[in-house]
Amino acid sequence: MEQILQSTPNGMYCAAGDFYVDPRLPVARAVVTHAHSDHARWGCESYLAAKPGENLLRLRMSSDARFEFLPYGDAITVGGVRVSFHPAGHILGSAQVRLEVRGHVVLVTGDYKLGLDPTCDAWEPVTCHSMITESTFGLPIYRWQPQEMVFESINEWWRRCREEGKCCLLYGYAVGKSQRLLAGLDPTIGKIYCHGAVEKGIGAYRRSGIALPETTYVGSISGKHDWRGAMVVAVPSVHGTAWTKRFGRTSTAMASGWMAVRGARRRRSVDRGFVLSDHVDWPSLLTAIDACNPETVWVTHGYSAAVARYLTENGREARVLDGRGRIEGDEDAADAQESTLEGEVQP
Repeated sequence: MEQILQSTPNGMYCAAGDFYVDPRLPVARAVVTHAHSDHARWGCESYLAAKPGENLLRLRMSSDARFEFLPYGDAITVGGVRVSFHPAGHILGSAQVRLEVRGHVVLVTGDYKLGLDPTCDAWEPVTCHSMITESTFGLPIYRWQPQEMVFESINEWWRRCREEGKCCLLYGYAVGKSQRLLAGLDPTIGKIYCHGAVEKGIGAYRRSGIALPETTYVGSISGKHDWRGAMVVAVPSVHGTAWTKRFGRTSTAMASGWMAVRGARRRRSVDRGFVLSDHVDWPSLLTAIDACNPETVWVTHGYSAAVARYLTENGREARVLDGRGRIEGDEDAADAQESTLEGEVQP
């Protein structure tokens, strides 16, 4: 089997192409799955990514970096590696990275979800020999409702708060989740305001042609303002801070897959929890693996051991990679800090 990727202190390295996939530290050449900072590291000299994510990646990276963007499905040869990007459905521009060396195909999923999302291209299956999949929500308890039902609940909460003279504070991550929330809000209920970090992401989405409702930057409002009946989309880190005091009587909510667990909502100390995730749930994870039909599945992030055990018990070859790309339980690899995985690797 071709040795395509290696685990190194800087991240997963492809020697044949002299690049890293979603590096952990700044490197000379990075191939990235999407613009979230745990996948697209700031400070790399050059980035290769999917074209739909260009505006987001340029927003978050240094202006001194070099960029190259490929449309979904197009391929480029880097050294001896044929590289292409395929929709992952996670956020705008998110991609699965397909690497092919002399006929052997490795698929690095990055983060992904199945189903329709108006703010990004839908996930597509990619046939491969080896699949490296995340398992953030890789337990049977995680089963998402259709997003239409979730947005109905969010808009109904907003209407009720408006009737009660309250301002809604809806928390979601600045890039990806917040824009997806905005796309599902009913702007006929009231005005929509956004935290500054959310507004920056909105600009990149609008420039990429994604339709979002009209929003107003909270920081642009000076003096006294009547916030009753308004919806404010903000980042989770502002919850309970002085920033929220300006809104008067509020009702707070968090949108996250973790809201499926009651204890997570209590820890967040929010009034409502809406289960909305940009990652695959348990049935979607299994569906994706079956659709890609790899010979070997490498599982990383989240409940990787549980997923690998389930796959093995059901007839698939599956192994766990730890957070640094090493085979879990492989002491030689851990000691060496640089183990070669023949054709398989984690994102």
